[in-house]
Amino acid sequence: MKTRVTDLFGIDVPLICPGMTYVANSDLVAATANAGGLGILAIGHLTPEQTRAEIRRVRSLTQRPFGIGCALMMPGARENLEVALEEKVPVINFSLGNGADVCKRVHGYGGKVIATVVTAKHALSAEKAGVDALLVTGHEAAAHGGSVTSLVLVPAIREVTRLPIIAAGGFGTGAGLVAALSLGADAVAMGTRWAASKESPVHANTKNLIIQKEVEETIYNANFDTMPCRVMTTPHSKKVMAKRLSLWRAMARALKAAREMDRPLTGIVKDVLKTGFVQTLKLTFFGSAILAIKKATIEGNHQQGVQLIGQVQGLVHDVPTVQELTDRVMREAEQALANVQQYRAEEAMA
Repeated sequence: MKTRVTDLFGIDVPLICPGMTYVANSDLVAATANAGGLGILAIGHLTPEQTRAEIRRVRSLTQRPFGIGCALMMPGARENLEVALEEKVPVINFSLGNGADVCKRVHGYGGKVIATVVTAKHALSAEKAGVDALLVTGHEAAAHGGSVTSLVLVPAIREVTRLPIIAAGGFGTGAGLVAALSLGADAVAMGTRWAASKESPVHANTKNLIIQKEVEETIYNANFDTMPCRVMTTPHSKKVMAKRLSLWRAMARALKAAREMDRPLTGIVKDVLKTGFVQTLKLTFFGSAILAIKKATIEGNHQQGVQLIGQVQGLVHDVPTVQELTDRVMREAEQALANVQQYRAEEAMA
């Protein structure tokens, strides 16, 4: 299936593995690329040294295009982004910031840029900055999706821009891909669906939970890291999401995260002195959340961890390989298209 997104990035199928924290590692990204899609490496939780190593590992596992994801406002983002630019990663996916300089530098070596957006205003700003495509994140998505559902958000953004659109939030099947294309998108990102694949580093306990959960078993509010965020419903996440995160609670969690993740406190102090008060707050809230994400995602510990997840978890029923999943989704898409054509033929005969 060819679309503007497959042509733009030189891939075979319009399926994207987004840069999910702790999930989209080099193995999953390379597997997605080898299956014909575009994998986006998550680097926000890595050090610059780890970022470089992961990028090079992707290149050792695939010759196909891939990308990295970078939330520009997050602590350490600029340092990690600099590594990706030095390595001339083919696709840079940025969010939460102005990407004009990113576009200029990436285009300078022949790369492409995707901006993650949740409103038409964001889309227009990204287009002005010079991006090549938009990753439009609807309300159904894991983590920080927008306030508007994909069903409405995708066509709303299509009305204001002609840039290629990757729809995210609620997609995990071939029928969903066809629906997204009909709304004006050119591809879909399927984070939750890729998370429950064999190549995904997500803990087996968590993959089993994803399979068990229904579509309504998520919580969406701003109490996890101060930005509206969707997480899996568990007894622990209910407690975490029930109470607004204060600065003092966030600081305590951030210090605990620094200890458990073996990050020297001197490094945190340097970040604070360098970035100022506003960035210090961002650093604190990010540090508070990151350990909980790791515990659920990598350790399978849902007594202390919180799992970022999309509503599409209710459509996940197994743990296939990335290649098996890619082939299945494309077969389902062909069947969905055939079904629509059959309806039209039957209507014409009626």
